[in-house]
Amino acid sequence: MKCSIIILNWNGAEMLRTYLPSVVNSVQHSAISHQTEIVVADNGSTDNSLEVLRNEFPTVRTIVLDKNYGFAEGYNRAIEELCTIYRQQSVPEPAYTVLLNSDVETPEGWLCPLIDYMDAHPEVAAVQPKVRSWRNKAYFEHAGAAGGYVNALGYPYCRGRVLWKVEQDHGQYDTVAEVDWTTGACMCVRTKVYKESGGLDAAFFAHMEEIDLCWRMRNKGWKLACVPSSVVYHLGGGSLSYDNPRKNYLNHRNNLLMIYKNKQHPYGVLFIRFFLDYAAACFYLLQGRPKSCKAVFEARRDYRRMRTEYR
Repeated sequence: MKCSIIILNWNGAEMLRTYLPSVVNSVQHSAISHQTEIVVADNGSTDNSLEVLRNEFPTVRTIVLDKNYGFAEGYNRAIEELCTIYRQQSVPEPAYTVLLNSDVETPEGWLCPLIDYMDAHPEVAAVQPKVRSWRNKAYFEHAGAAGGYVNALGYPYCRGRVLWKVEQDHGQYDTVAEVDWTTGACMCVRTKVYKESGGLDAAFFAHMEEIDLCWRMRNKGWKLACVPSSVVYHLGGGSLSYDNPRKNYLNHRNNLLMIYKNKQHPYGVLFIRFFLDYAAACFYLLQGRPKSCKAVFEARRDYRRMRTEYR
């Protein structure tokens, strides 16, 4: 098997109906359709997702997890279970795994440029396409845009997006670029490297877990790239909106853990971040968002507790 496309689903029956047909159709019309499998890993859904998959998408393999493990551990378990199935069938595990969000529309021609680039560049561990907005397809989408970077203070940003502002795609990022991280909305990664690097950190649960994984792969000497000849369209905000207190908590906590785990000599940056995080808490309070303010305090508390596990 050349490639497995794994979509993690949790109570997303309607999203499957909306977006999965484009994935099935685009793979069927690709040059590597006979070497590609589409898999939906169900993260303990309580809606009718499994019925929809069984009745409307019979060609899609389904892996059923016993509960919601979150984005990170859900993918880890799905990949391990899929590789176990292949071993039992005496079939080699897929060379590449695509982590694909359930709210991504894939036009024809999106997959082969990613696989071709990986084939031609053995030093590259993972790639992503350009990610444009499903709602407004002329613009980039927040989660990934045209490839991600991490600045000196540990804050992630993208070509085509800084904070909440996204650019219109005029072709300004139509060259392949080496990046610091590839988006979890659509990441094509070498299966072996994913597993050898420890996969996504389950303790993160969700948010920034792909940036952490990419940082670990880069620390091992691997490169990452955005391949703009491939384009997908992402709805975004399908789980938590940008101003949701839970999302703010996860982003602040996981960002600190990621810096602590991966940055060489992190303490100077973490000292500065102490003041910047509390400045962010004050900003949330001034915006009339007391729950998001509280989330920053909780994130820093839990970061201090969890970082001992990574020493």
